[in-house]
Amino acid sequence: DPAAWRAELKRMLAENAGDQEREMDALRHFQHAQSFRLLAQDLAGQLTVERLADHLSALADVILDATLSACWAYVAGEGAPPPRFAVIGYGKLGGKELGYASDLDIVFVYEGGDDVGPERYARLAQRIVTWLTATTGAGHLYDTDLRLRPDGAAGLMVSSLESFRKYQRTQAWTWEHQALTRARFVAGDAAIGSAFEAEREAILRLPRDPGRLRAEVLEMRQRMRDGHVNPGTRFDVKHDPGGMVDVEFVVQYLVLAHAHAHPELTRN
Repeated sequence: DPAAWRAELKRMLAENAGDQEREMDALRHFQHAQSFRLLAQDLAGQLTVERLADHLSALADVILDATLSACWAYVAGEGAPPPRFAVIGYGKLGGKELGYASDLDIVFVYEGGDDVGPERYARLAQRIVTWLTATTGAGHLYDTDLRLRPDGAAGLMVSSLESFRKYQRTQAWTWEHQALTRARFVAGDAAIGSAFEAEREAILRLPRDPGRLRAEVLEMRQRMRDGHVNPGTRFDVKHDPGGMVDVEFVVQYLVLAHAHAHPELTRN
């Protein structure tokens, strides 16, 4: 139950407030305990693969939201107004397909117009990543991947919502719109989350030339295949022709080609 998880984690963090190391350990103890409970149910045959992925993804959402709040207290001080800041999940997190050891593909978006500058939000994002990835006495939490942000690894760690919107409409590659098919708001400011979801749907529903789209999707798929050459003789269920990545690309092509006429295709 995500609501119960949130309440329990909030209590654990409150008991250790002001001690960064203890708070980071509390996050890890909580995540490990809940993952172990899910593993026990999994081994007992009580969860389908889809249901397990839903639970693991919901757990990551809860951890991200709690981490954001705890880190903001250190960046802005106790009692500061909540940040105009949101975490967007992509990939397996965005598609609610997490496994036990999956990375978190995340993008940070903030809303301008308040008295908090992008520098402070950049510090918040960096602290969140540190809290998620550092190994403490309580172990490891999550690896993260921020390469899906605008301009990739060369881009800023945080983007304003307006900059994100402009980039997606004027500079983004087709594969970045493909990635949007699995993106969703996962933590932070709900108003920014709603604005992101609306912009995501608008971008996915843009009319596209099917022939050009097909060529661009195939080109990107070939580049990925060239980077994942199978050195063995056994079928690679993820990367080989006919594998999972091919299925994902086919579905993403269909969404981008037809969502303008069938908005239900934009649902995650």
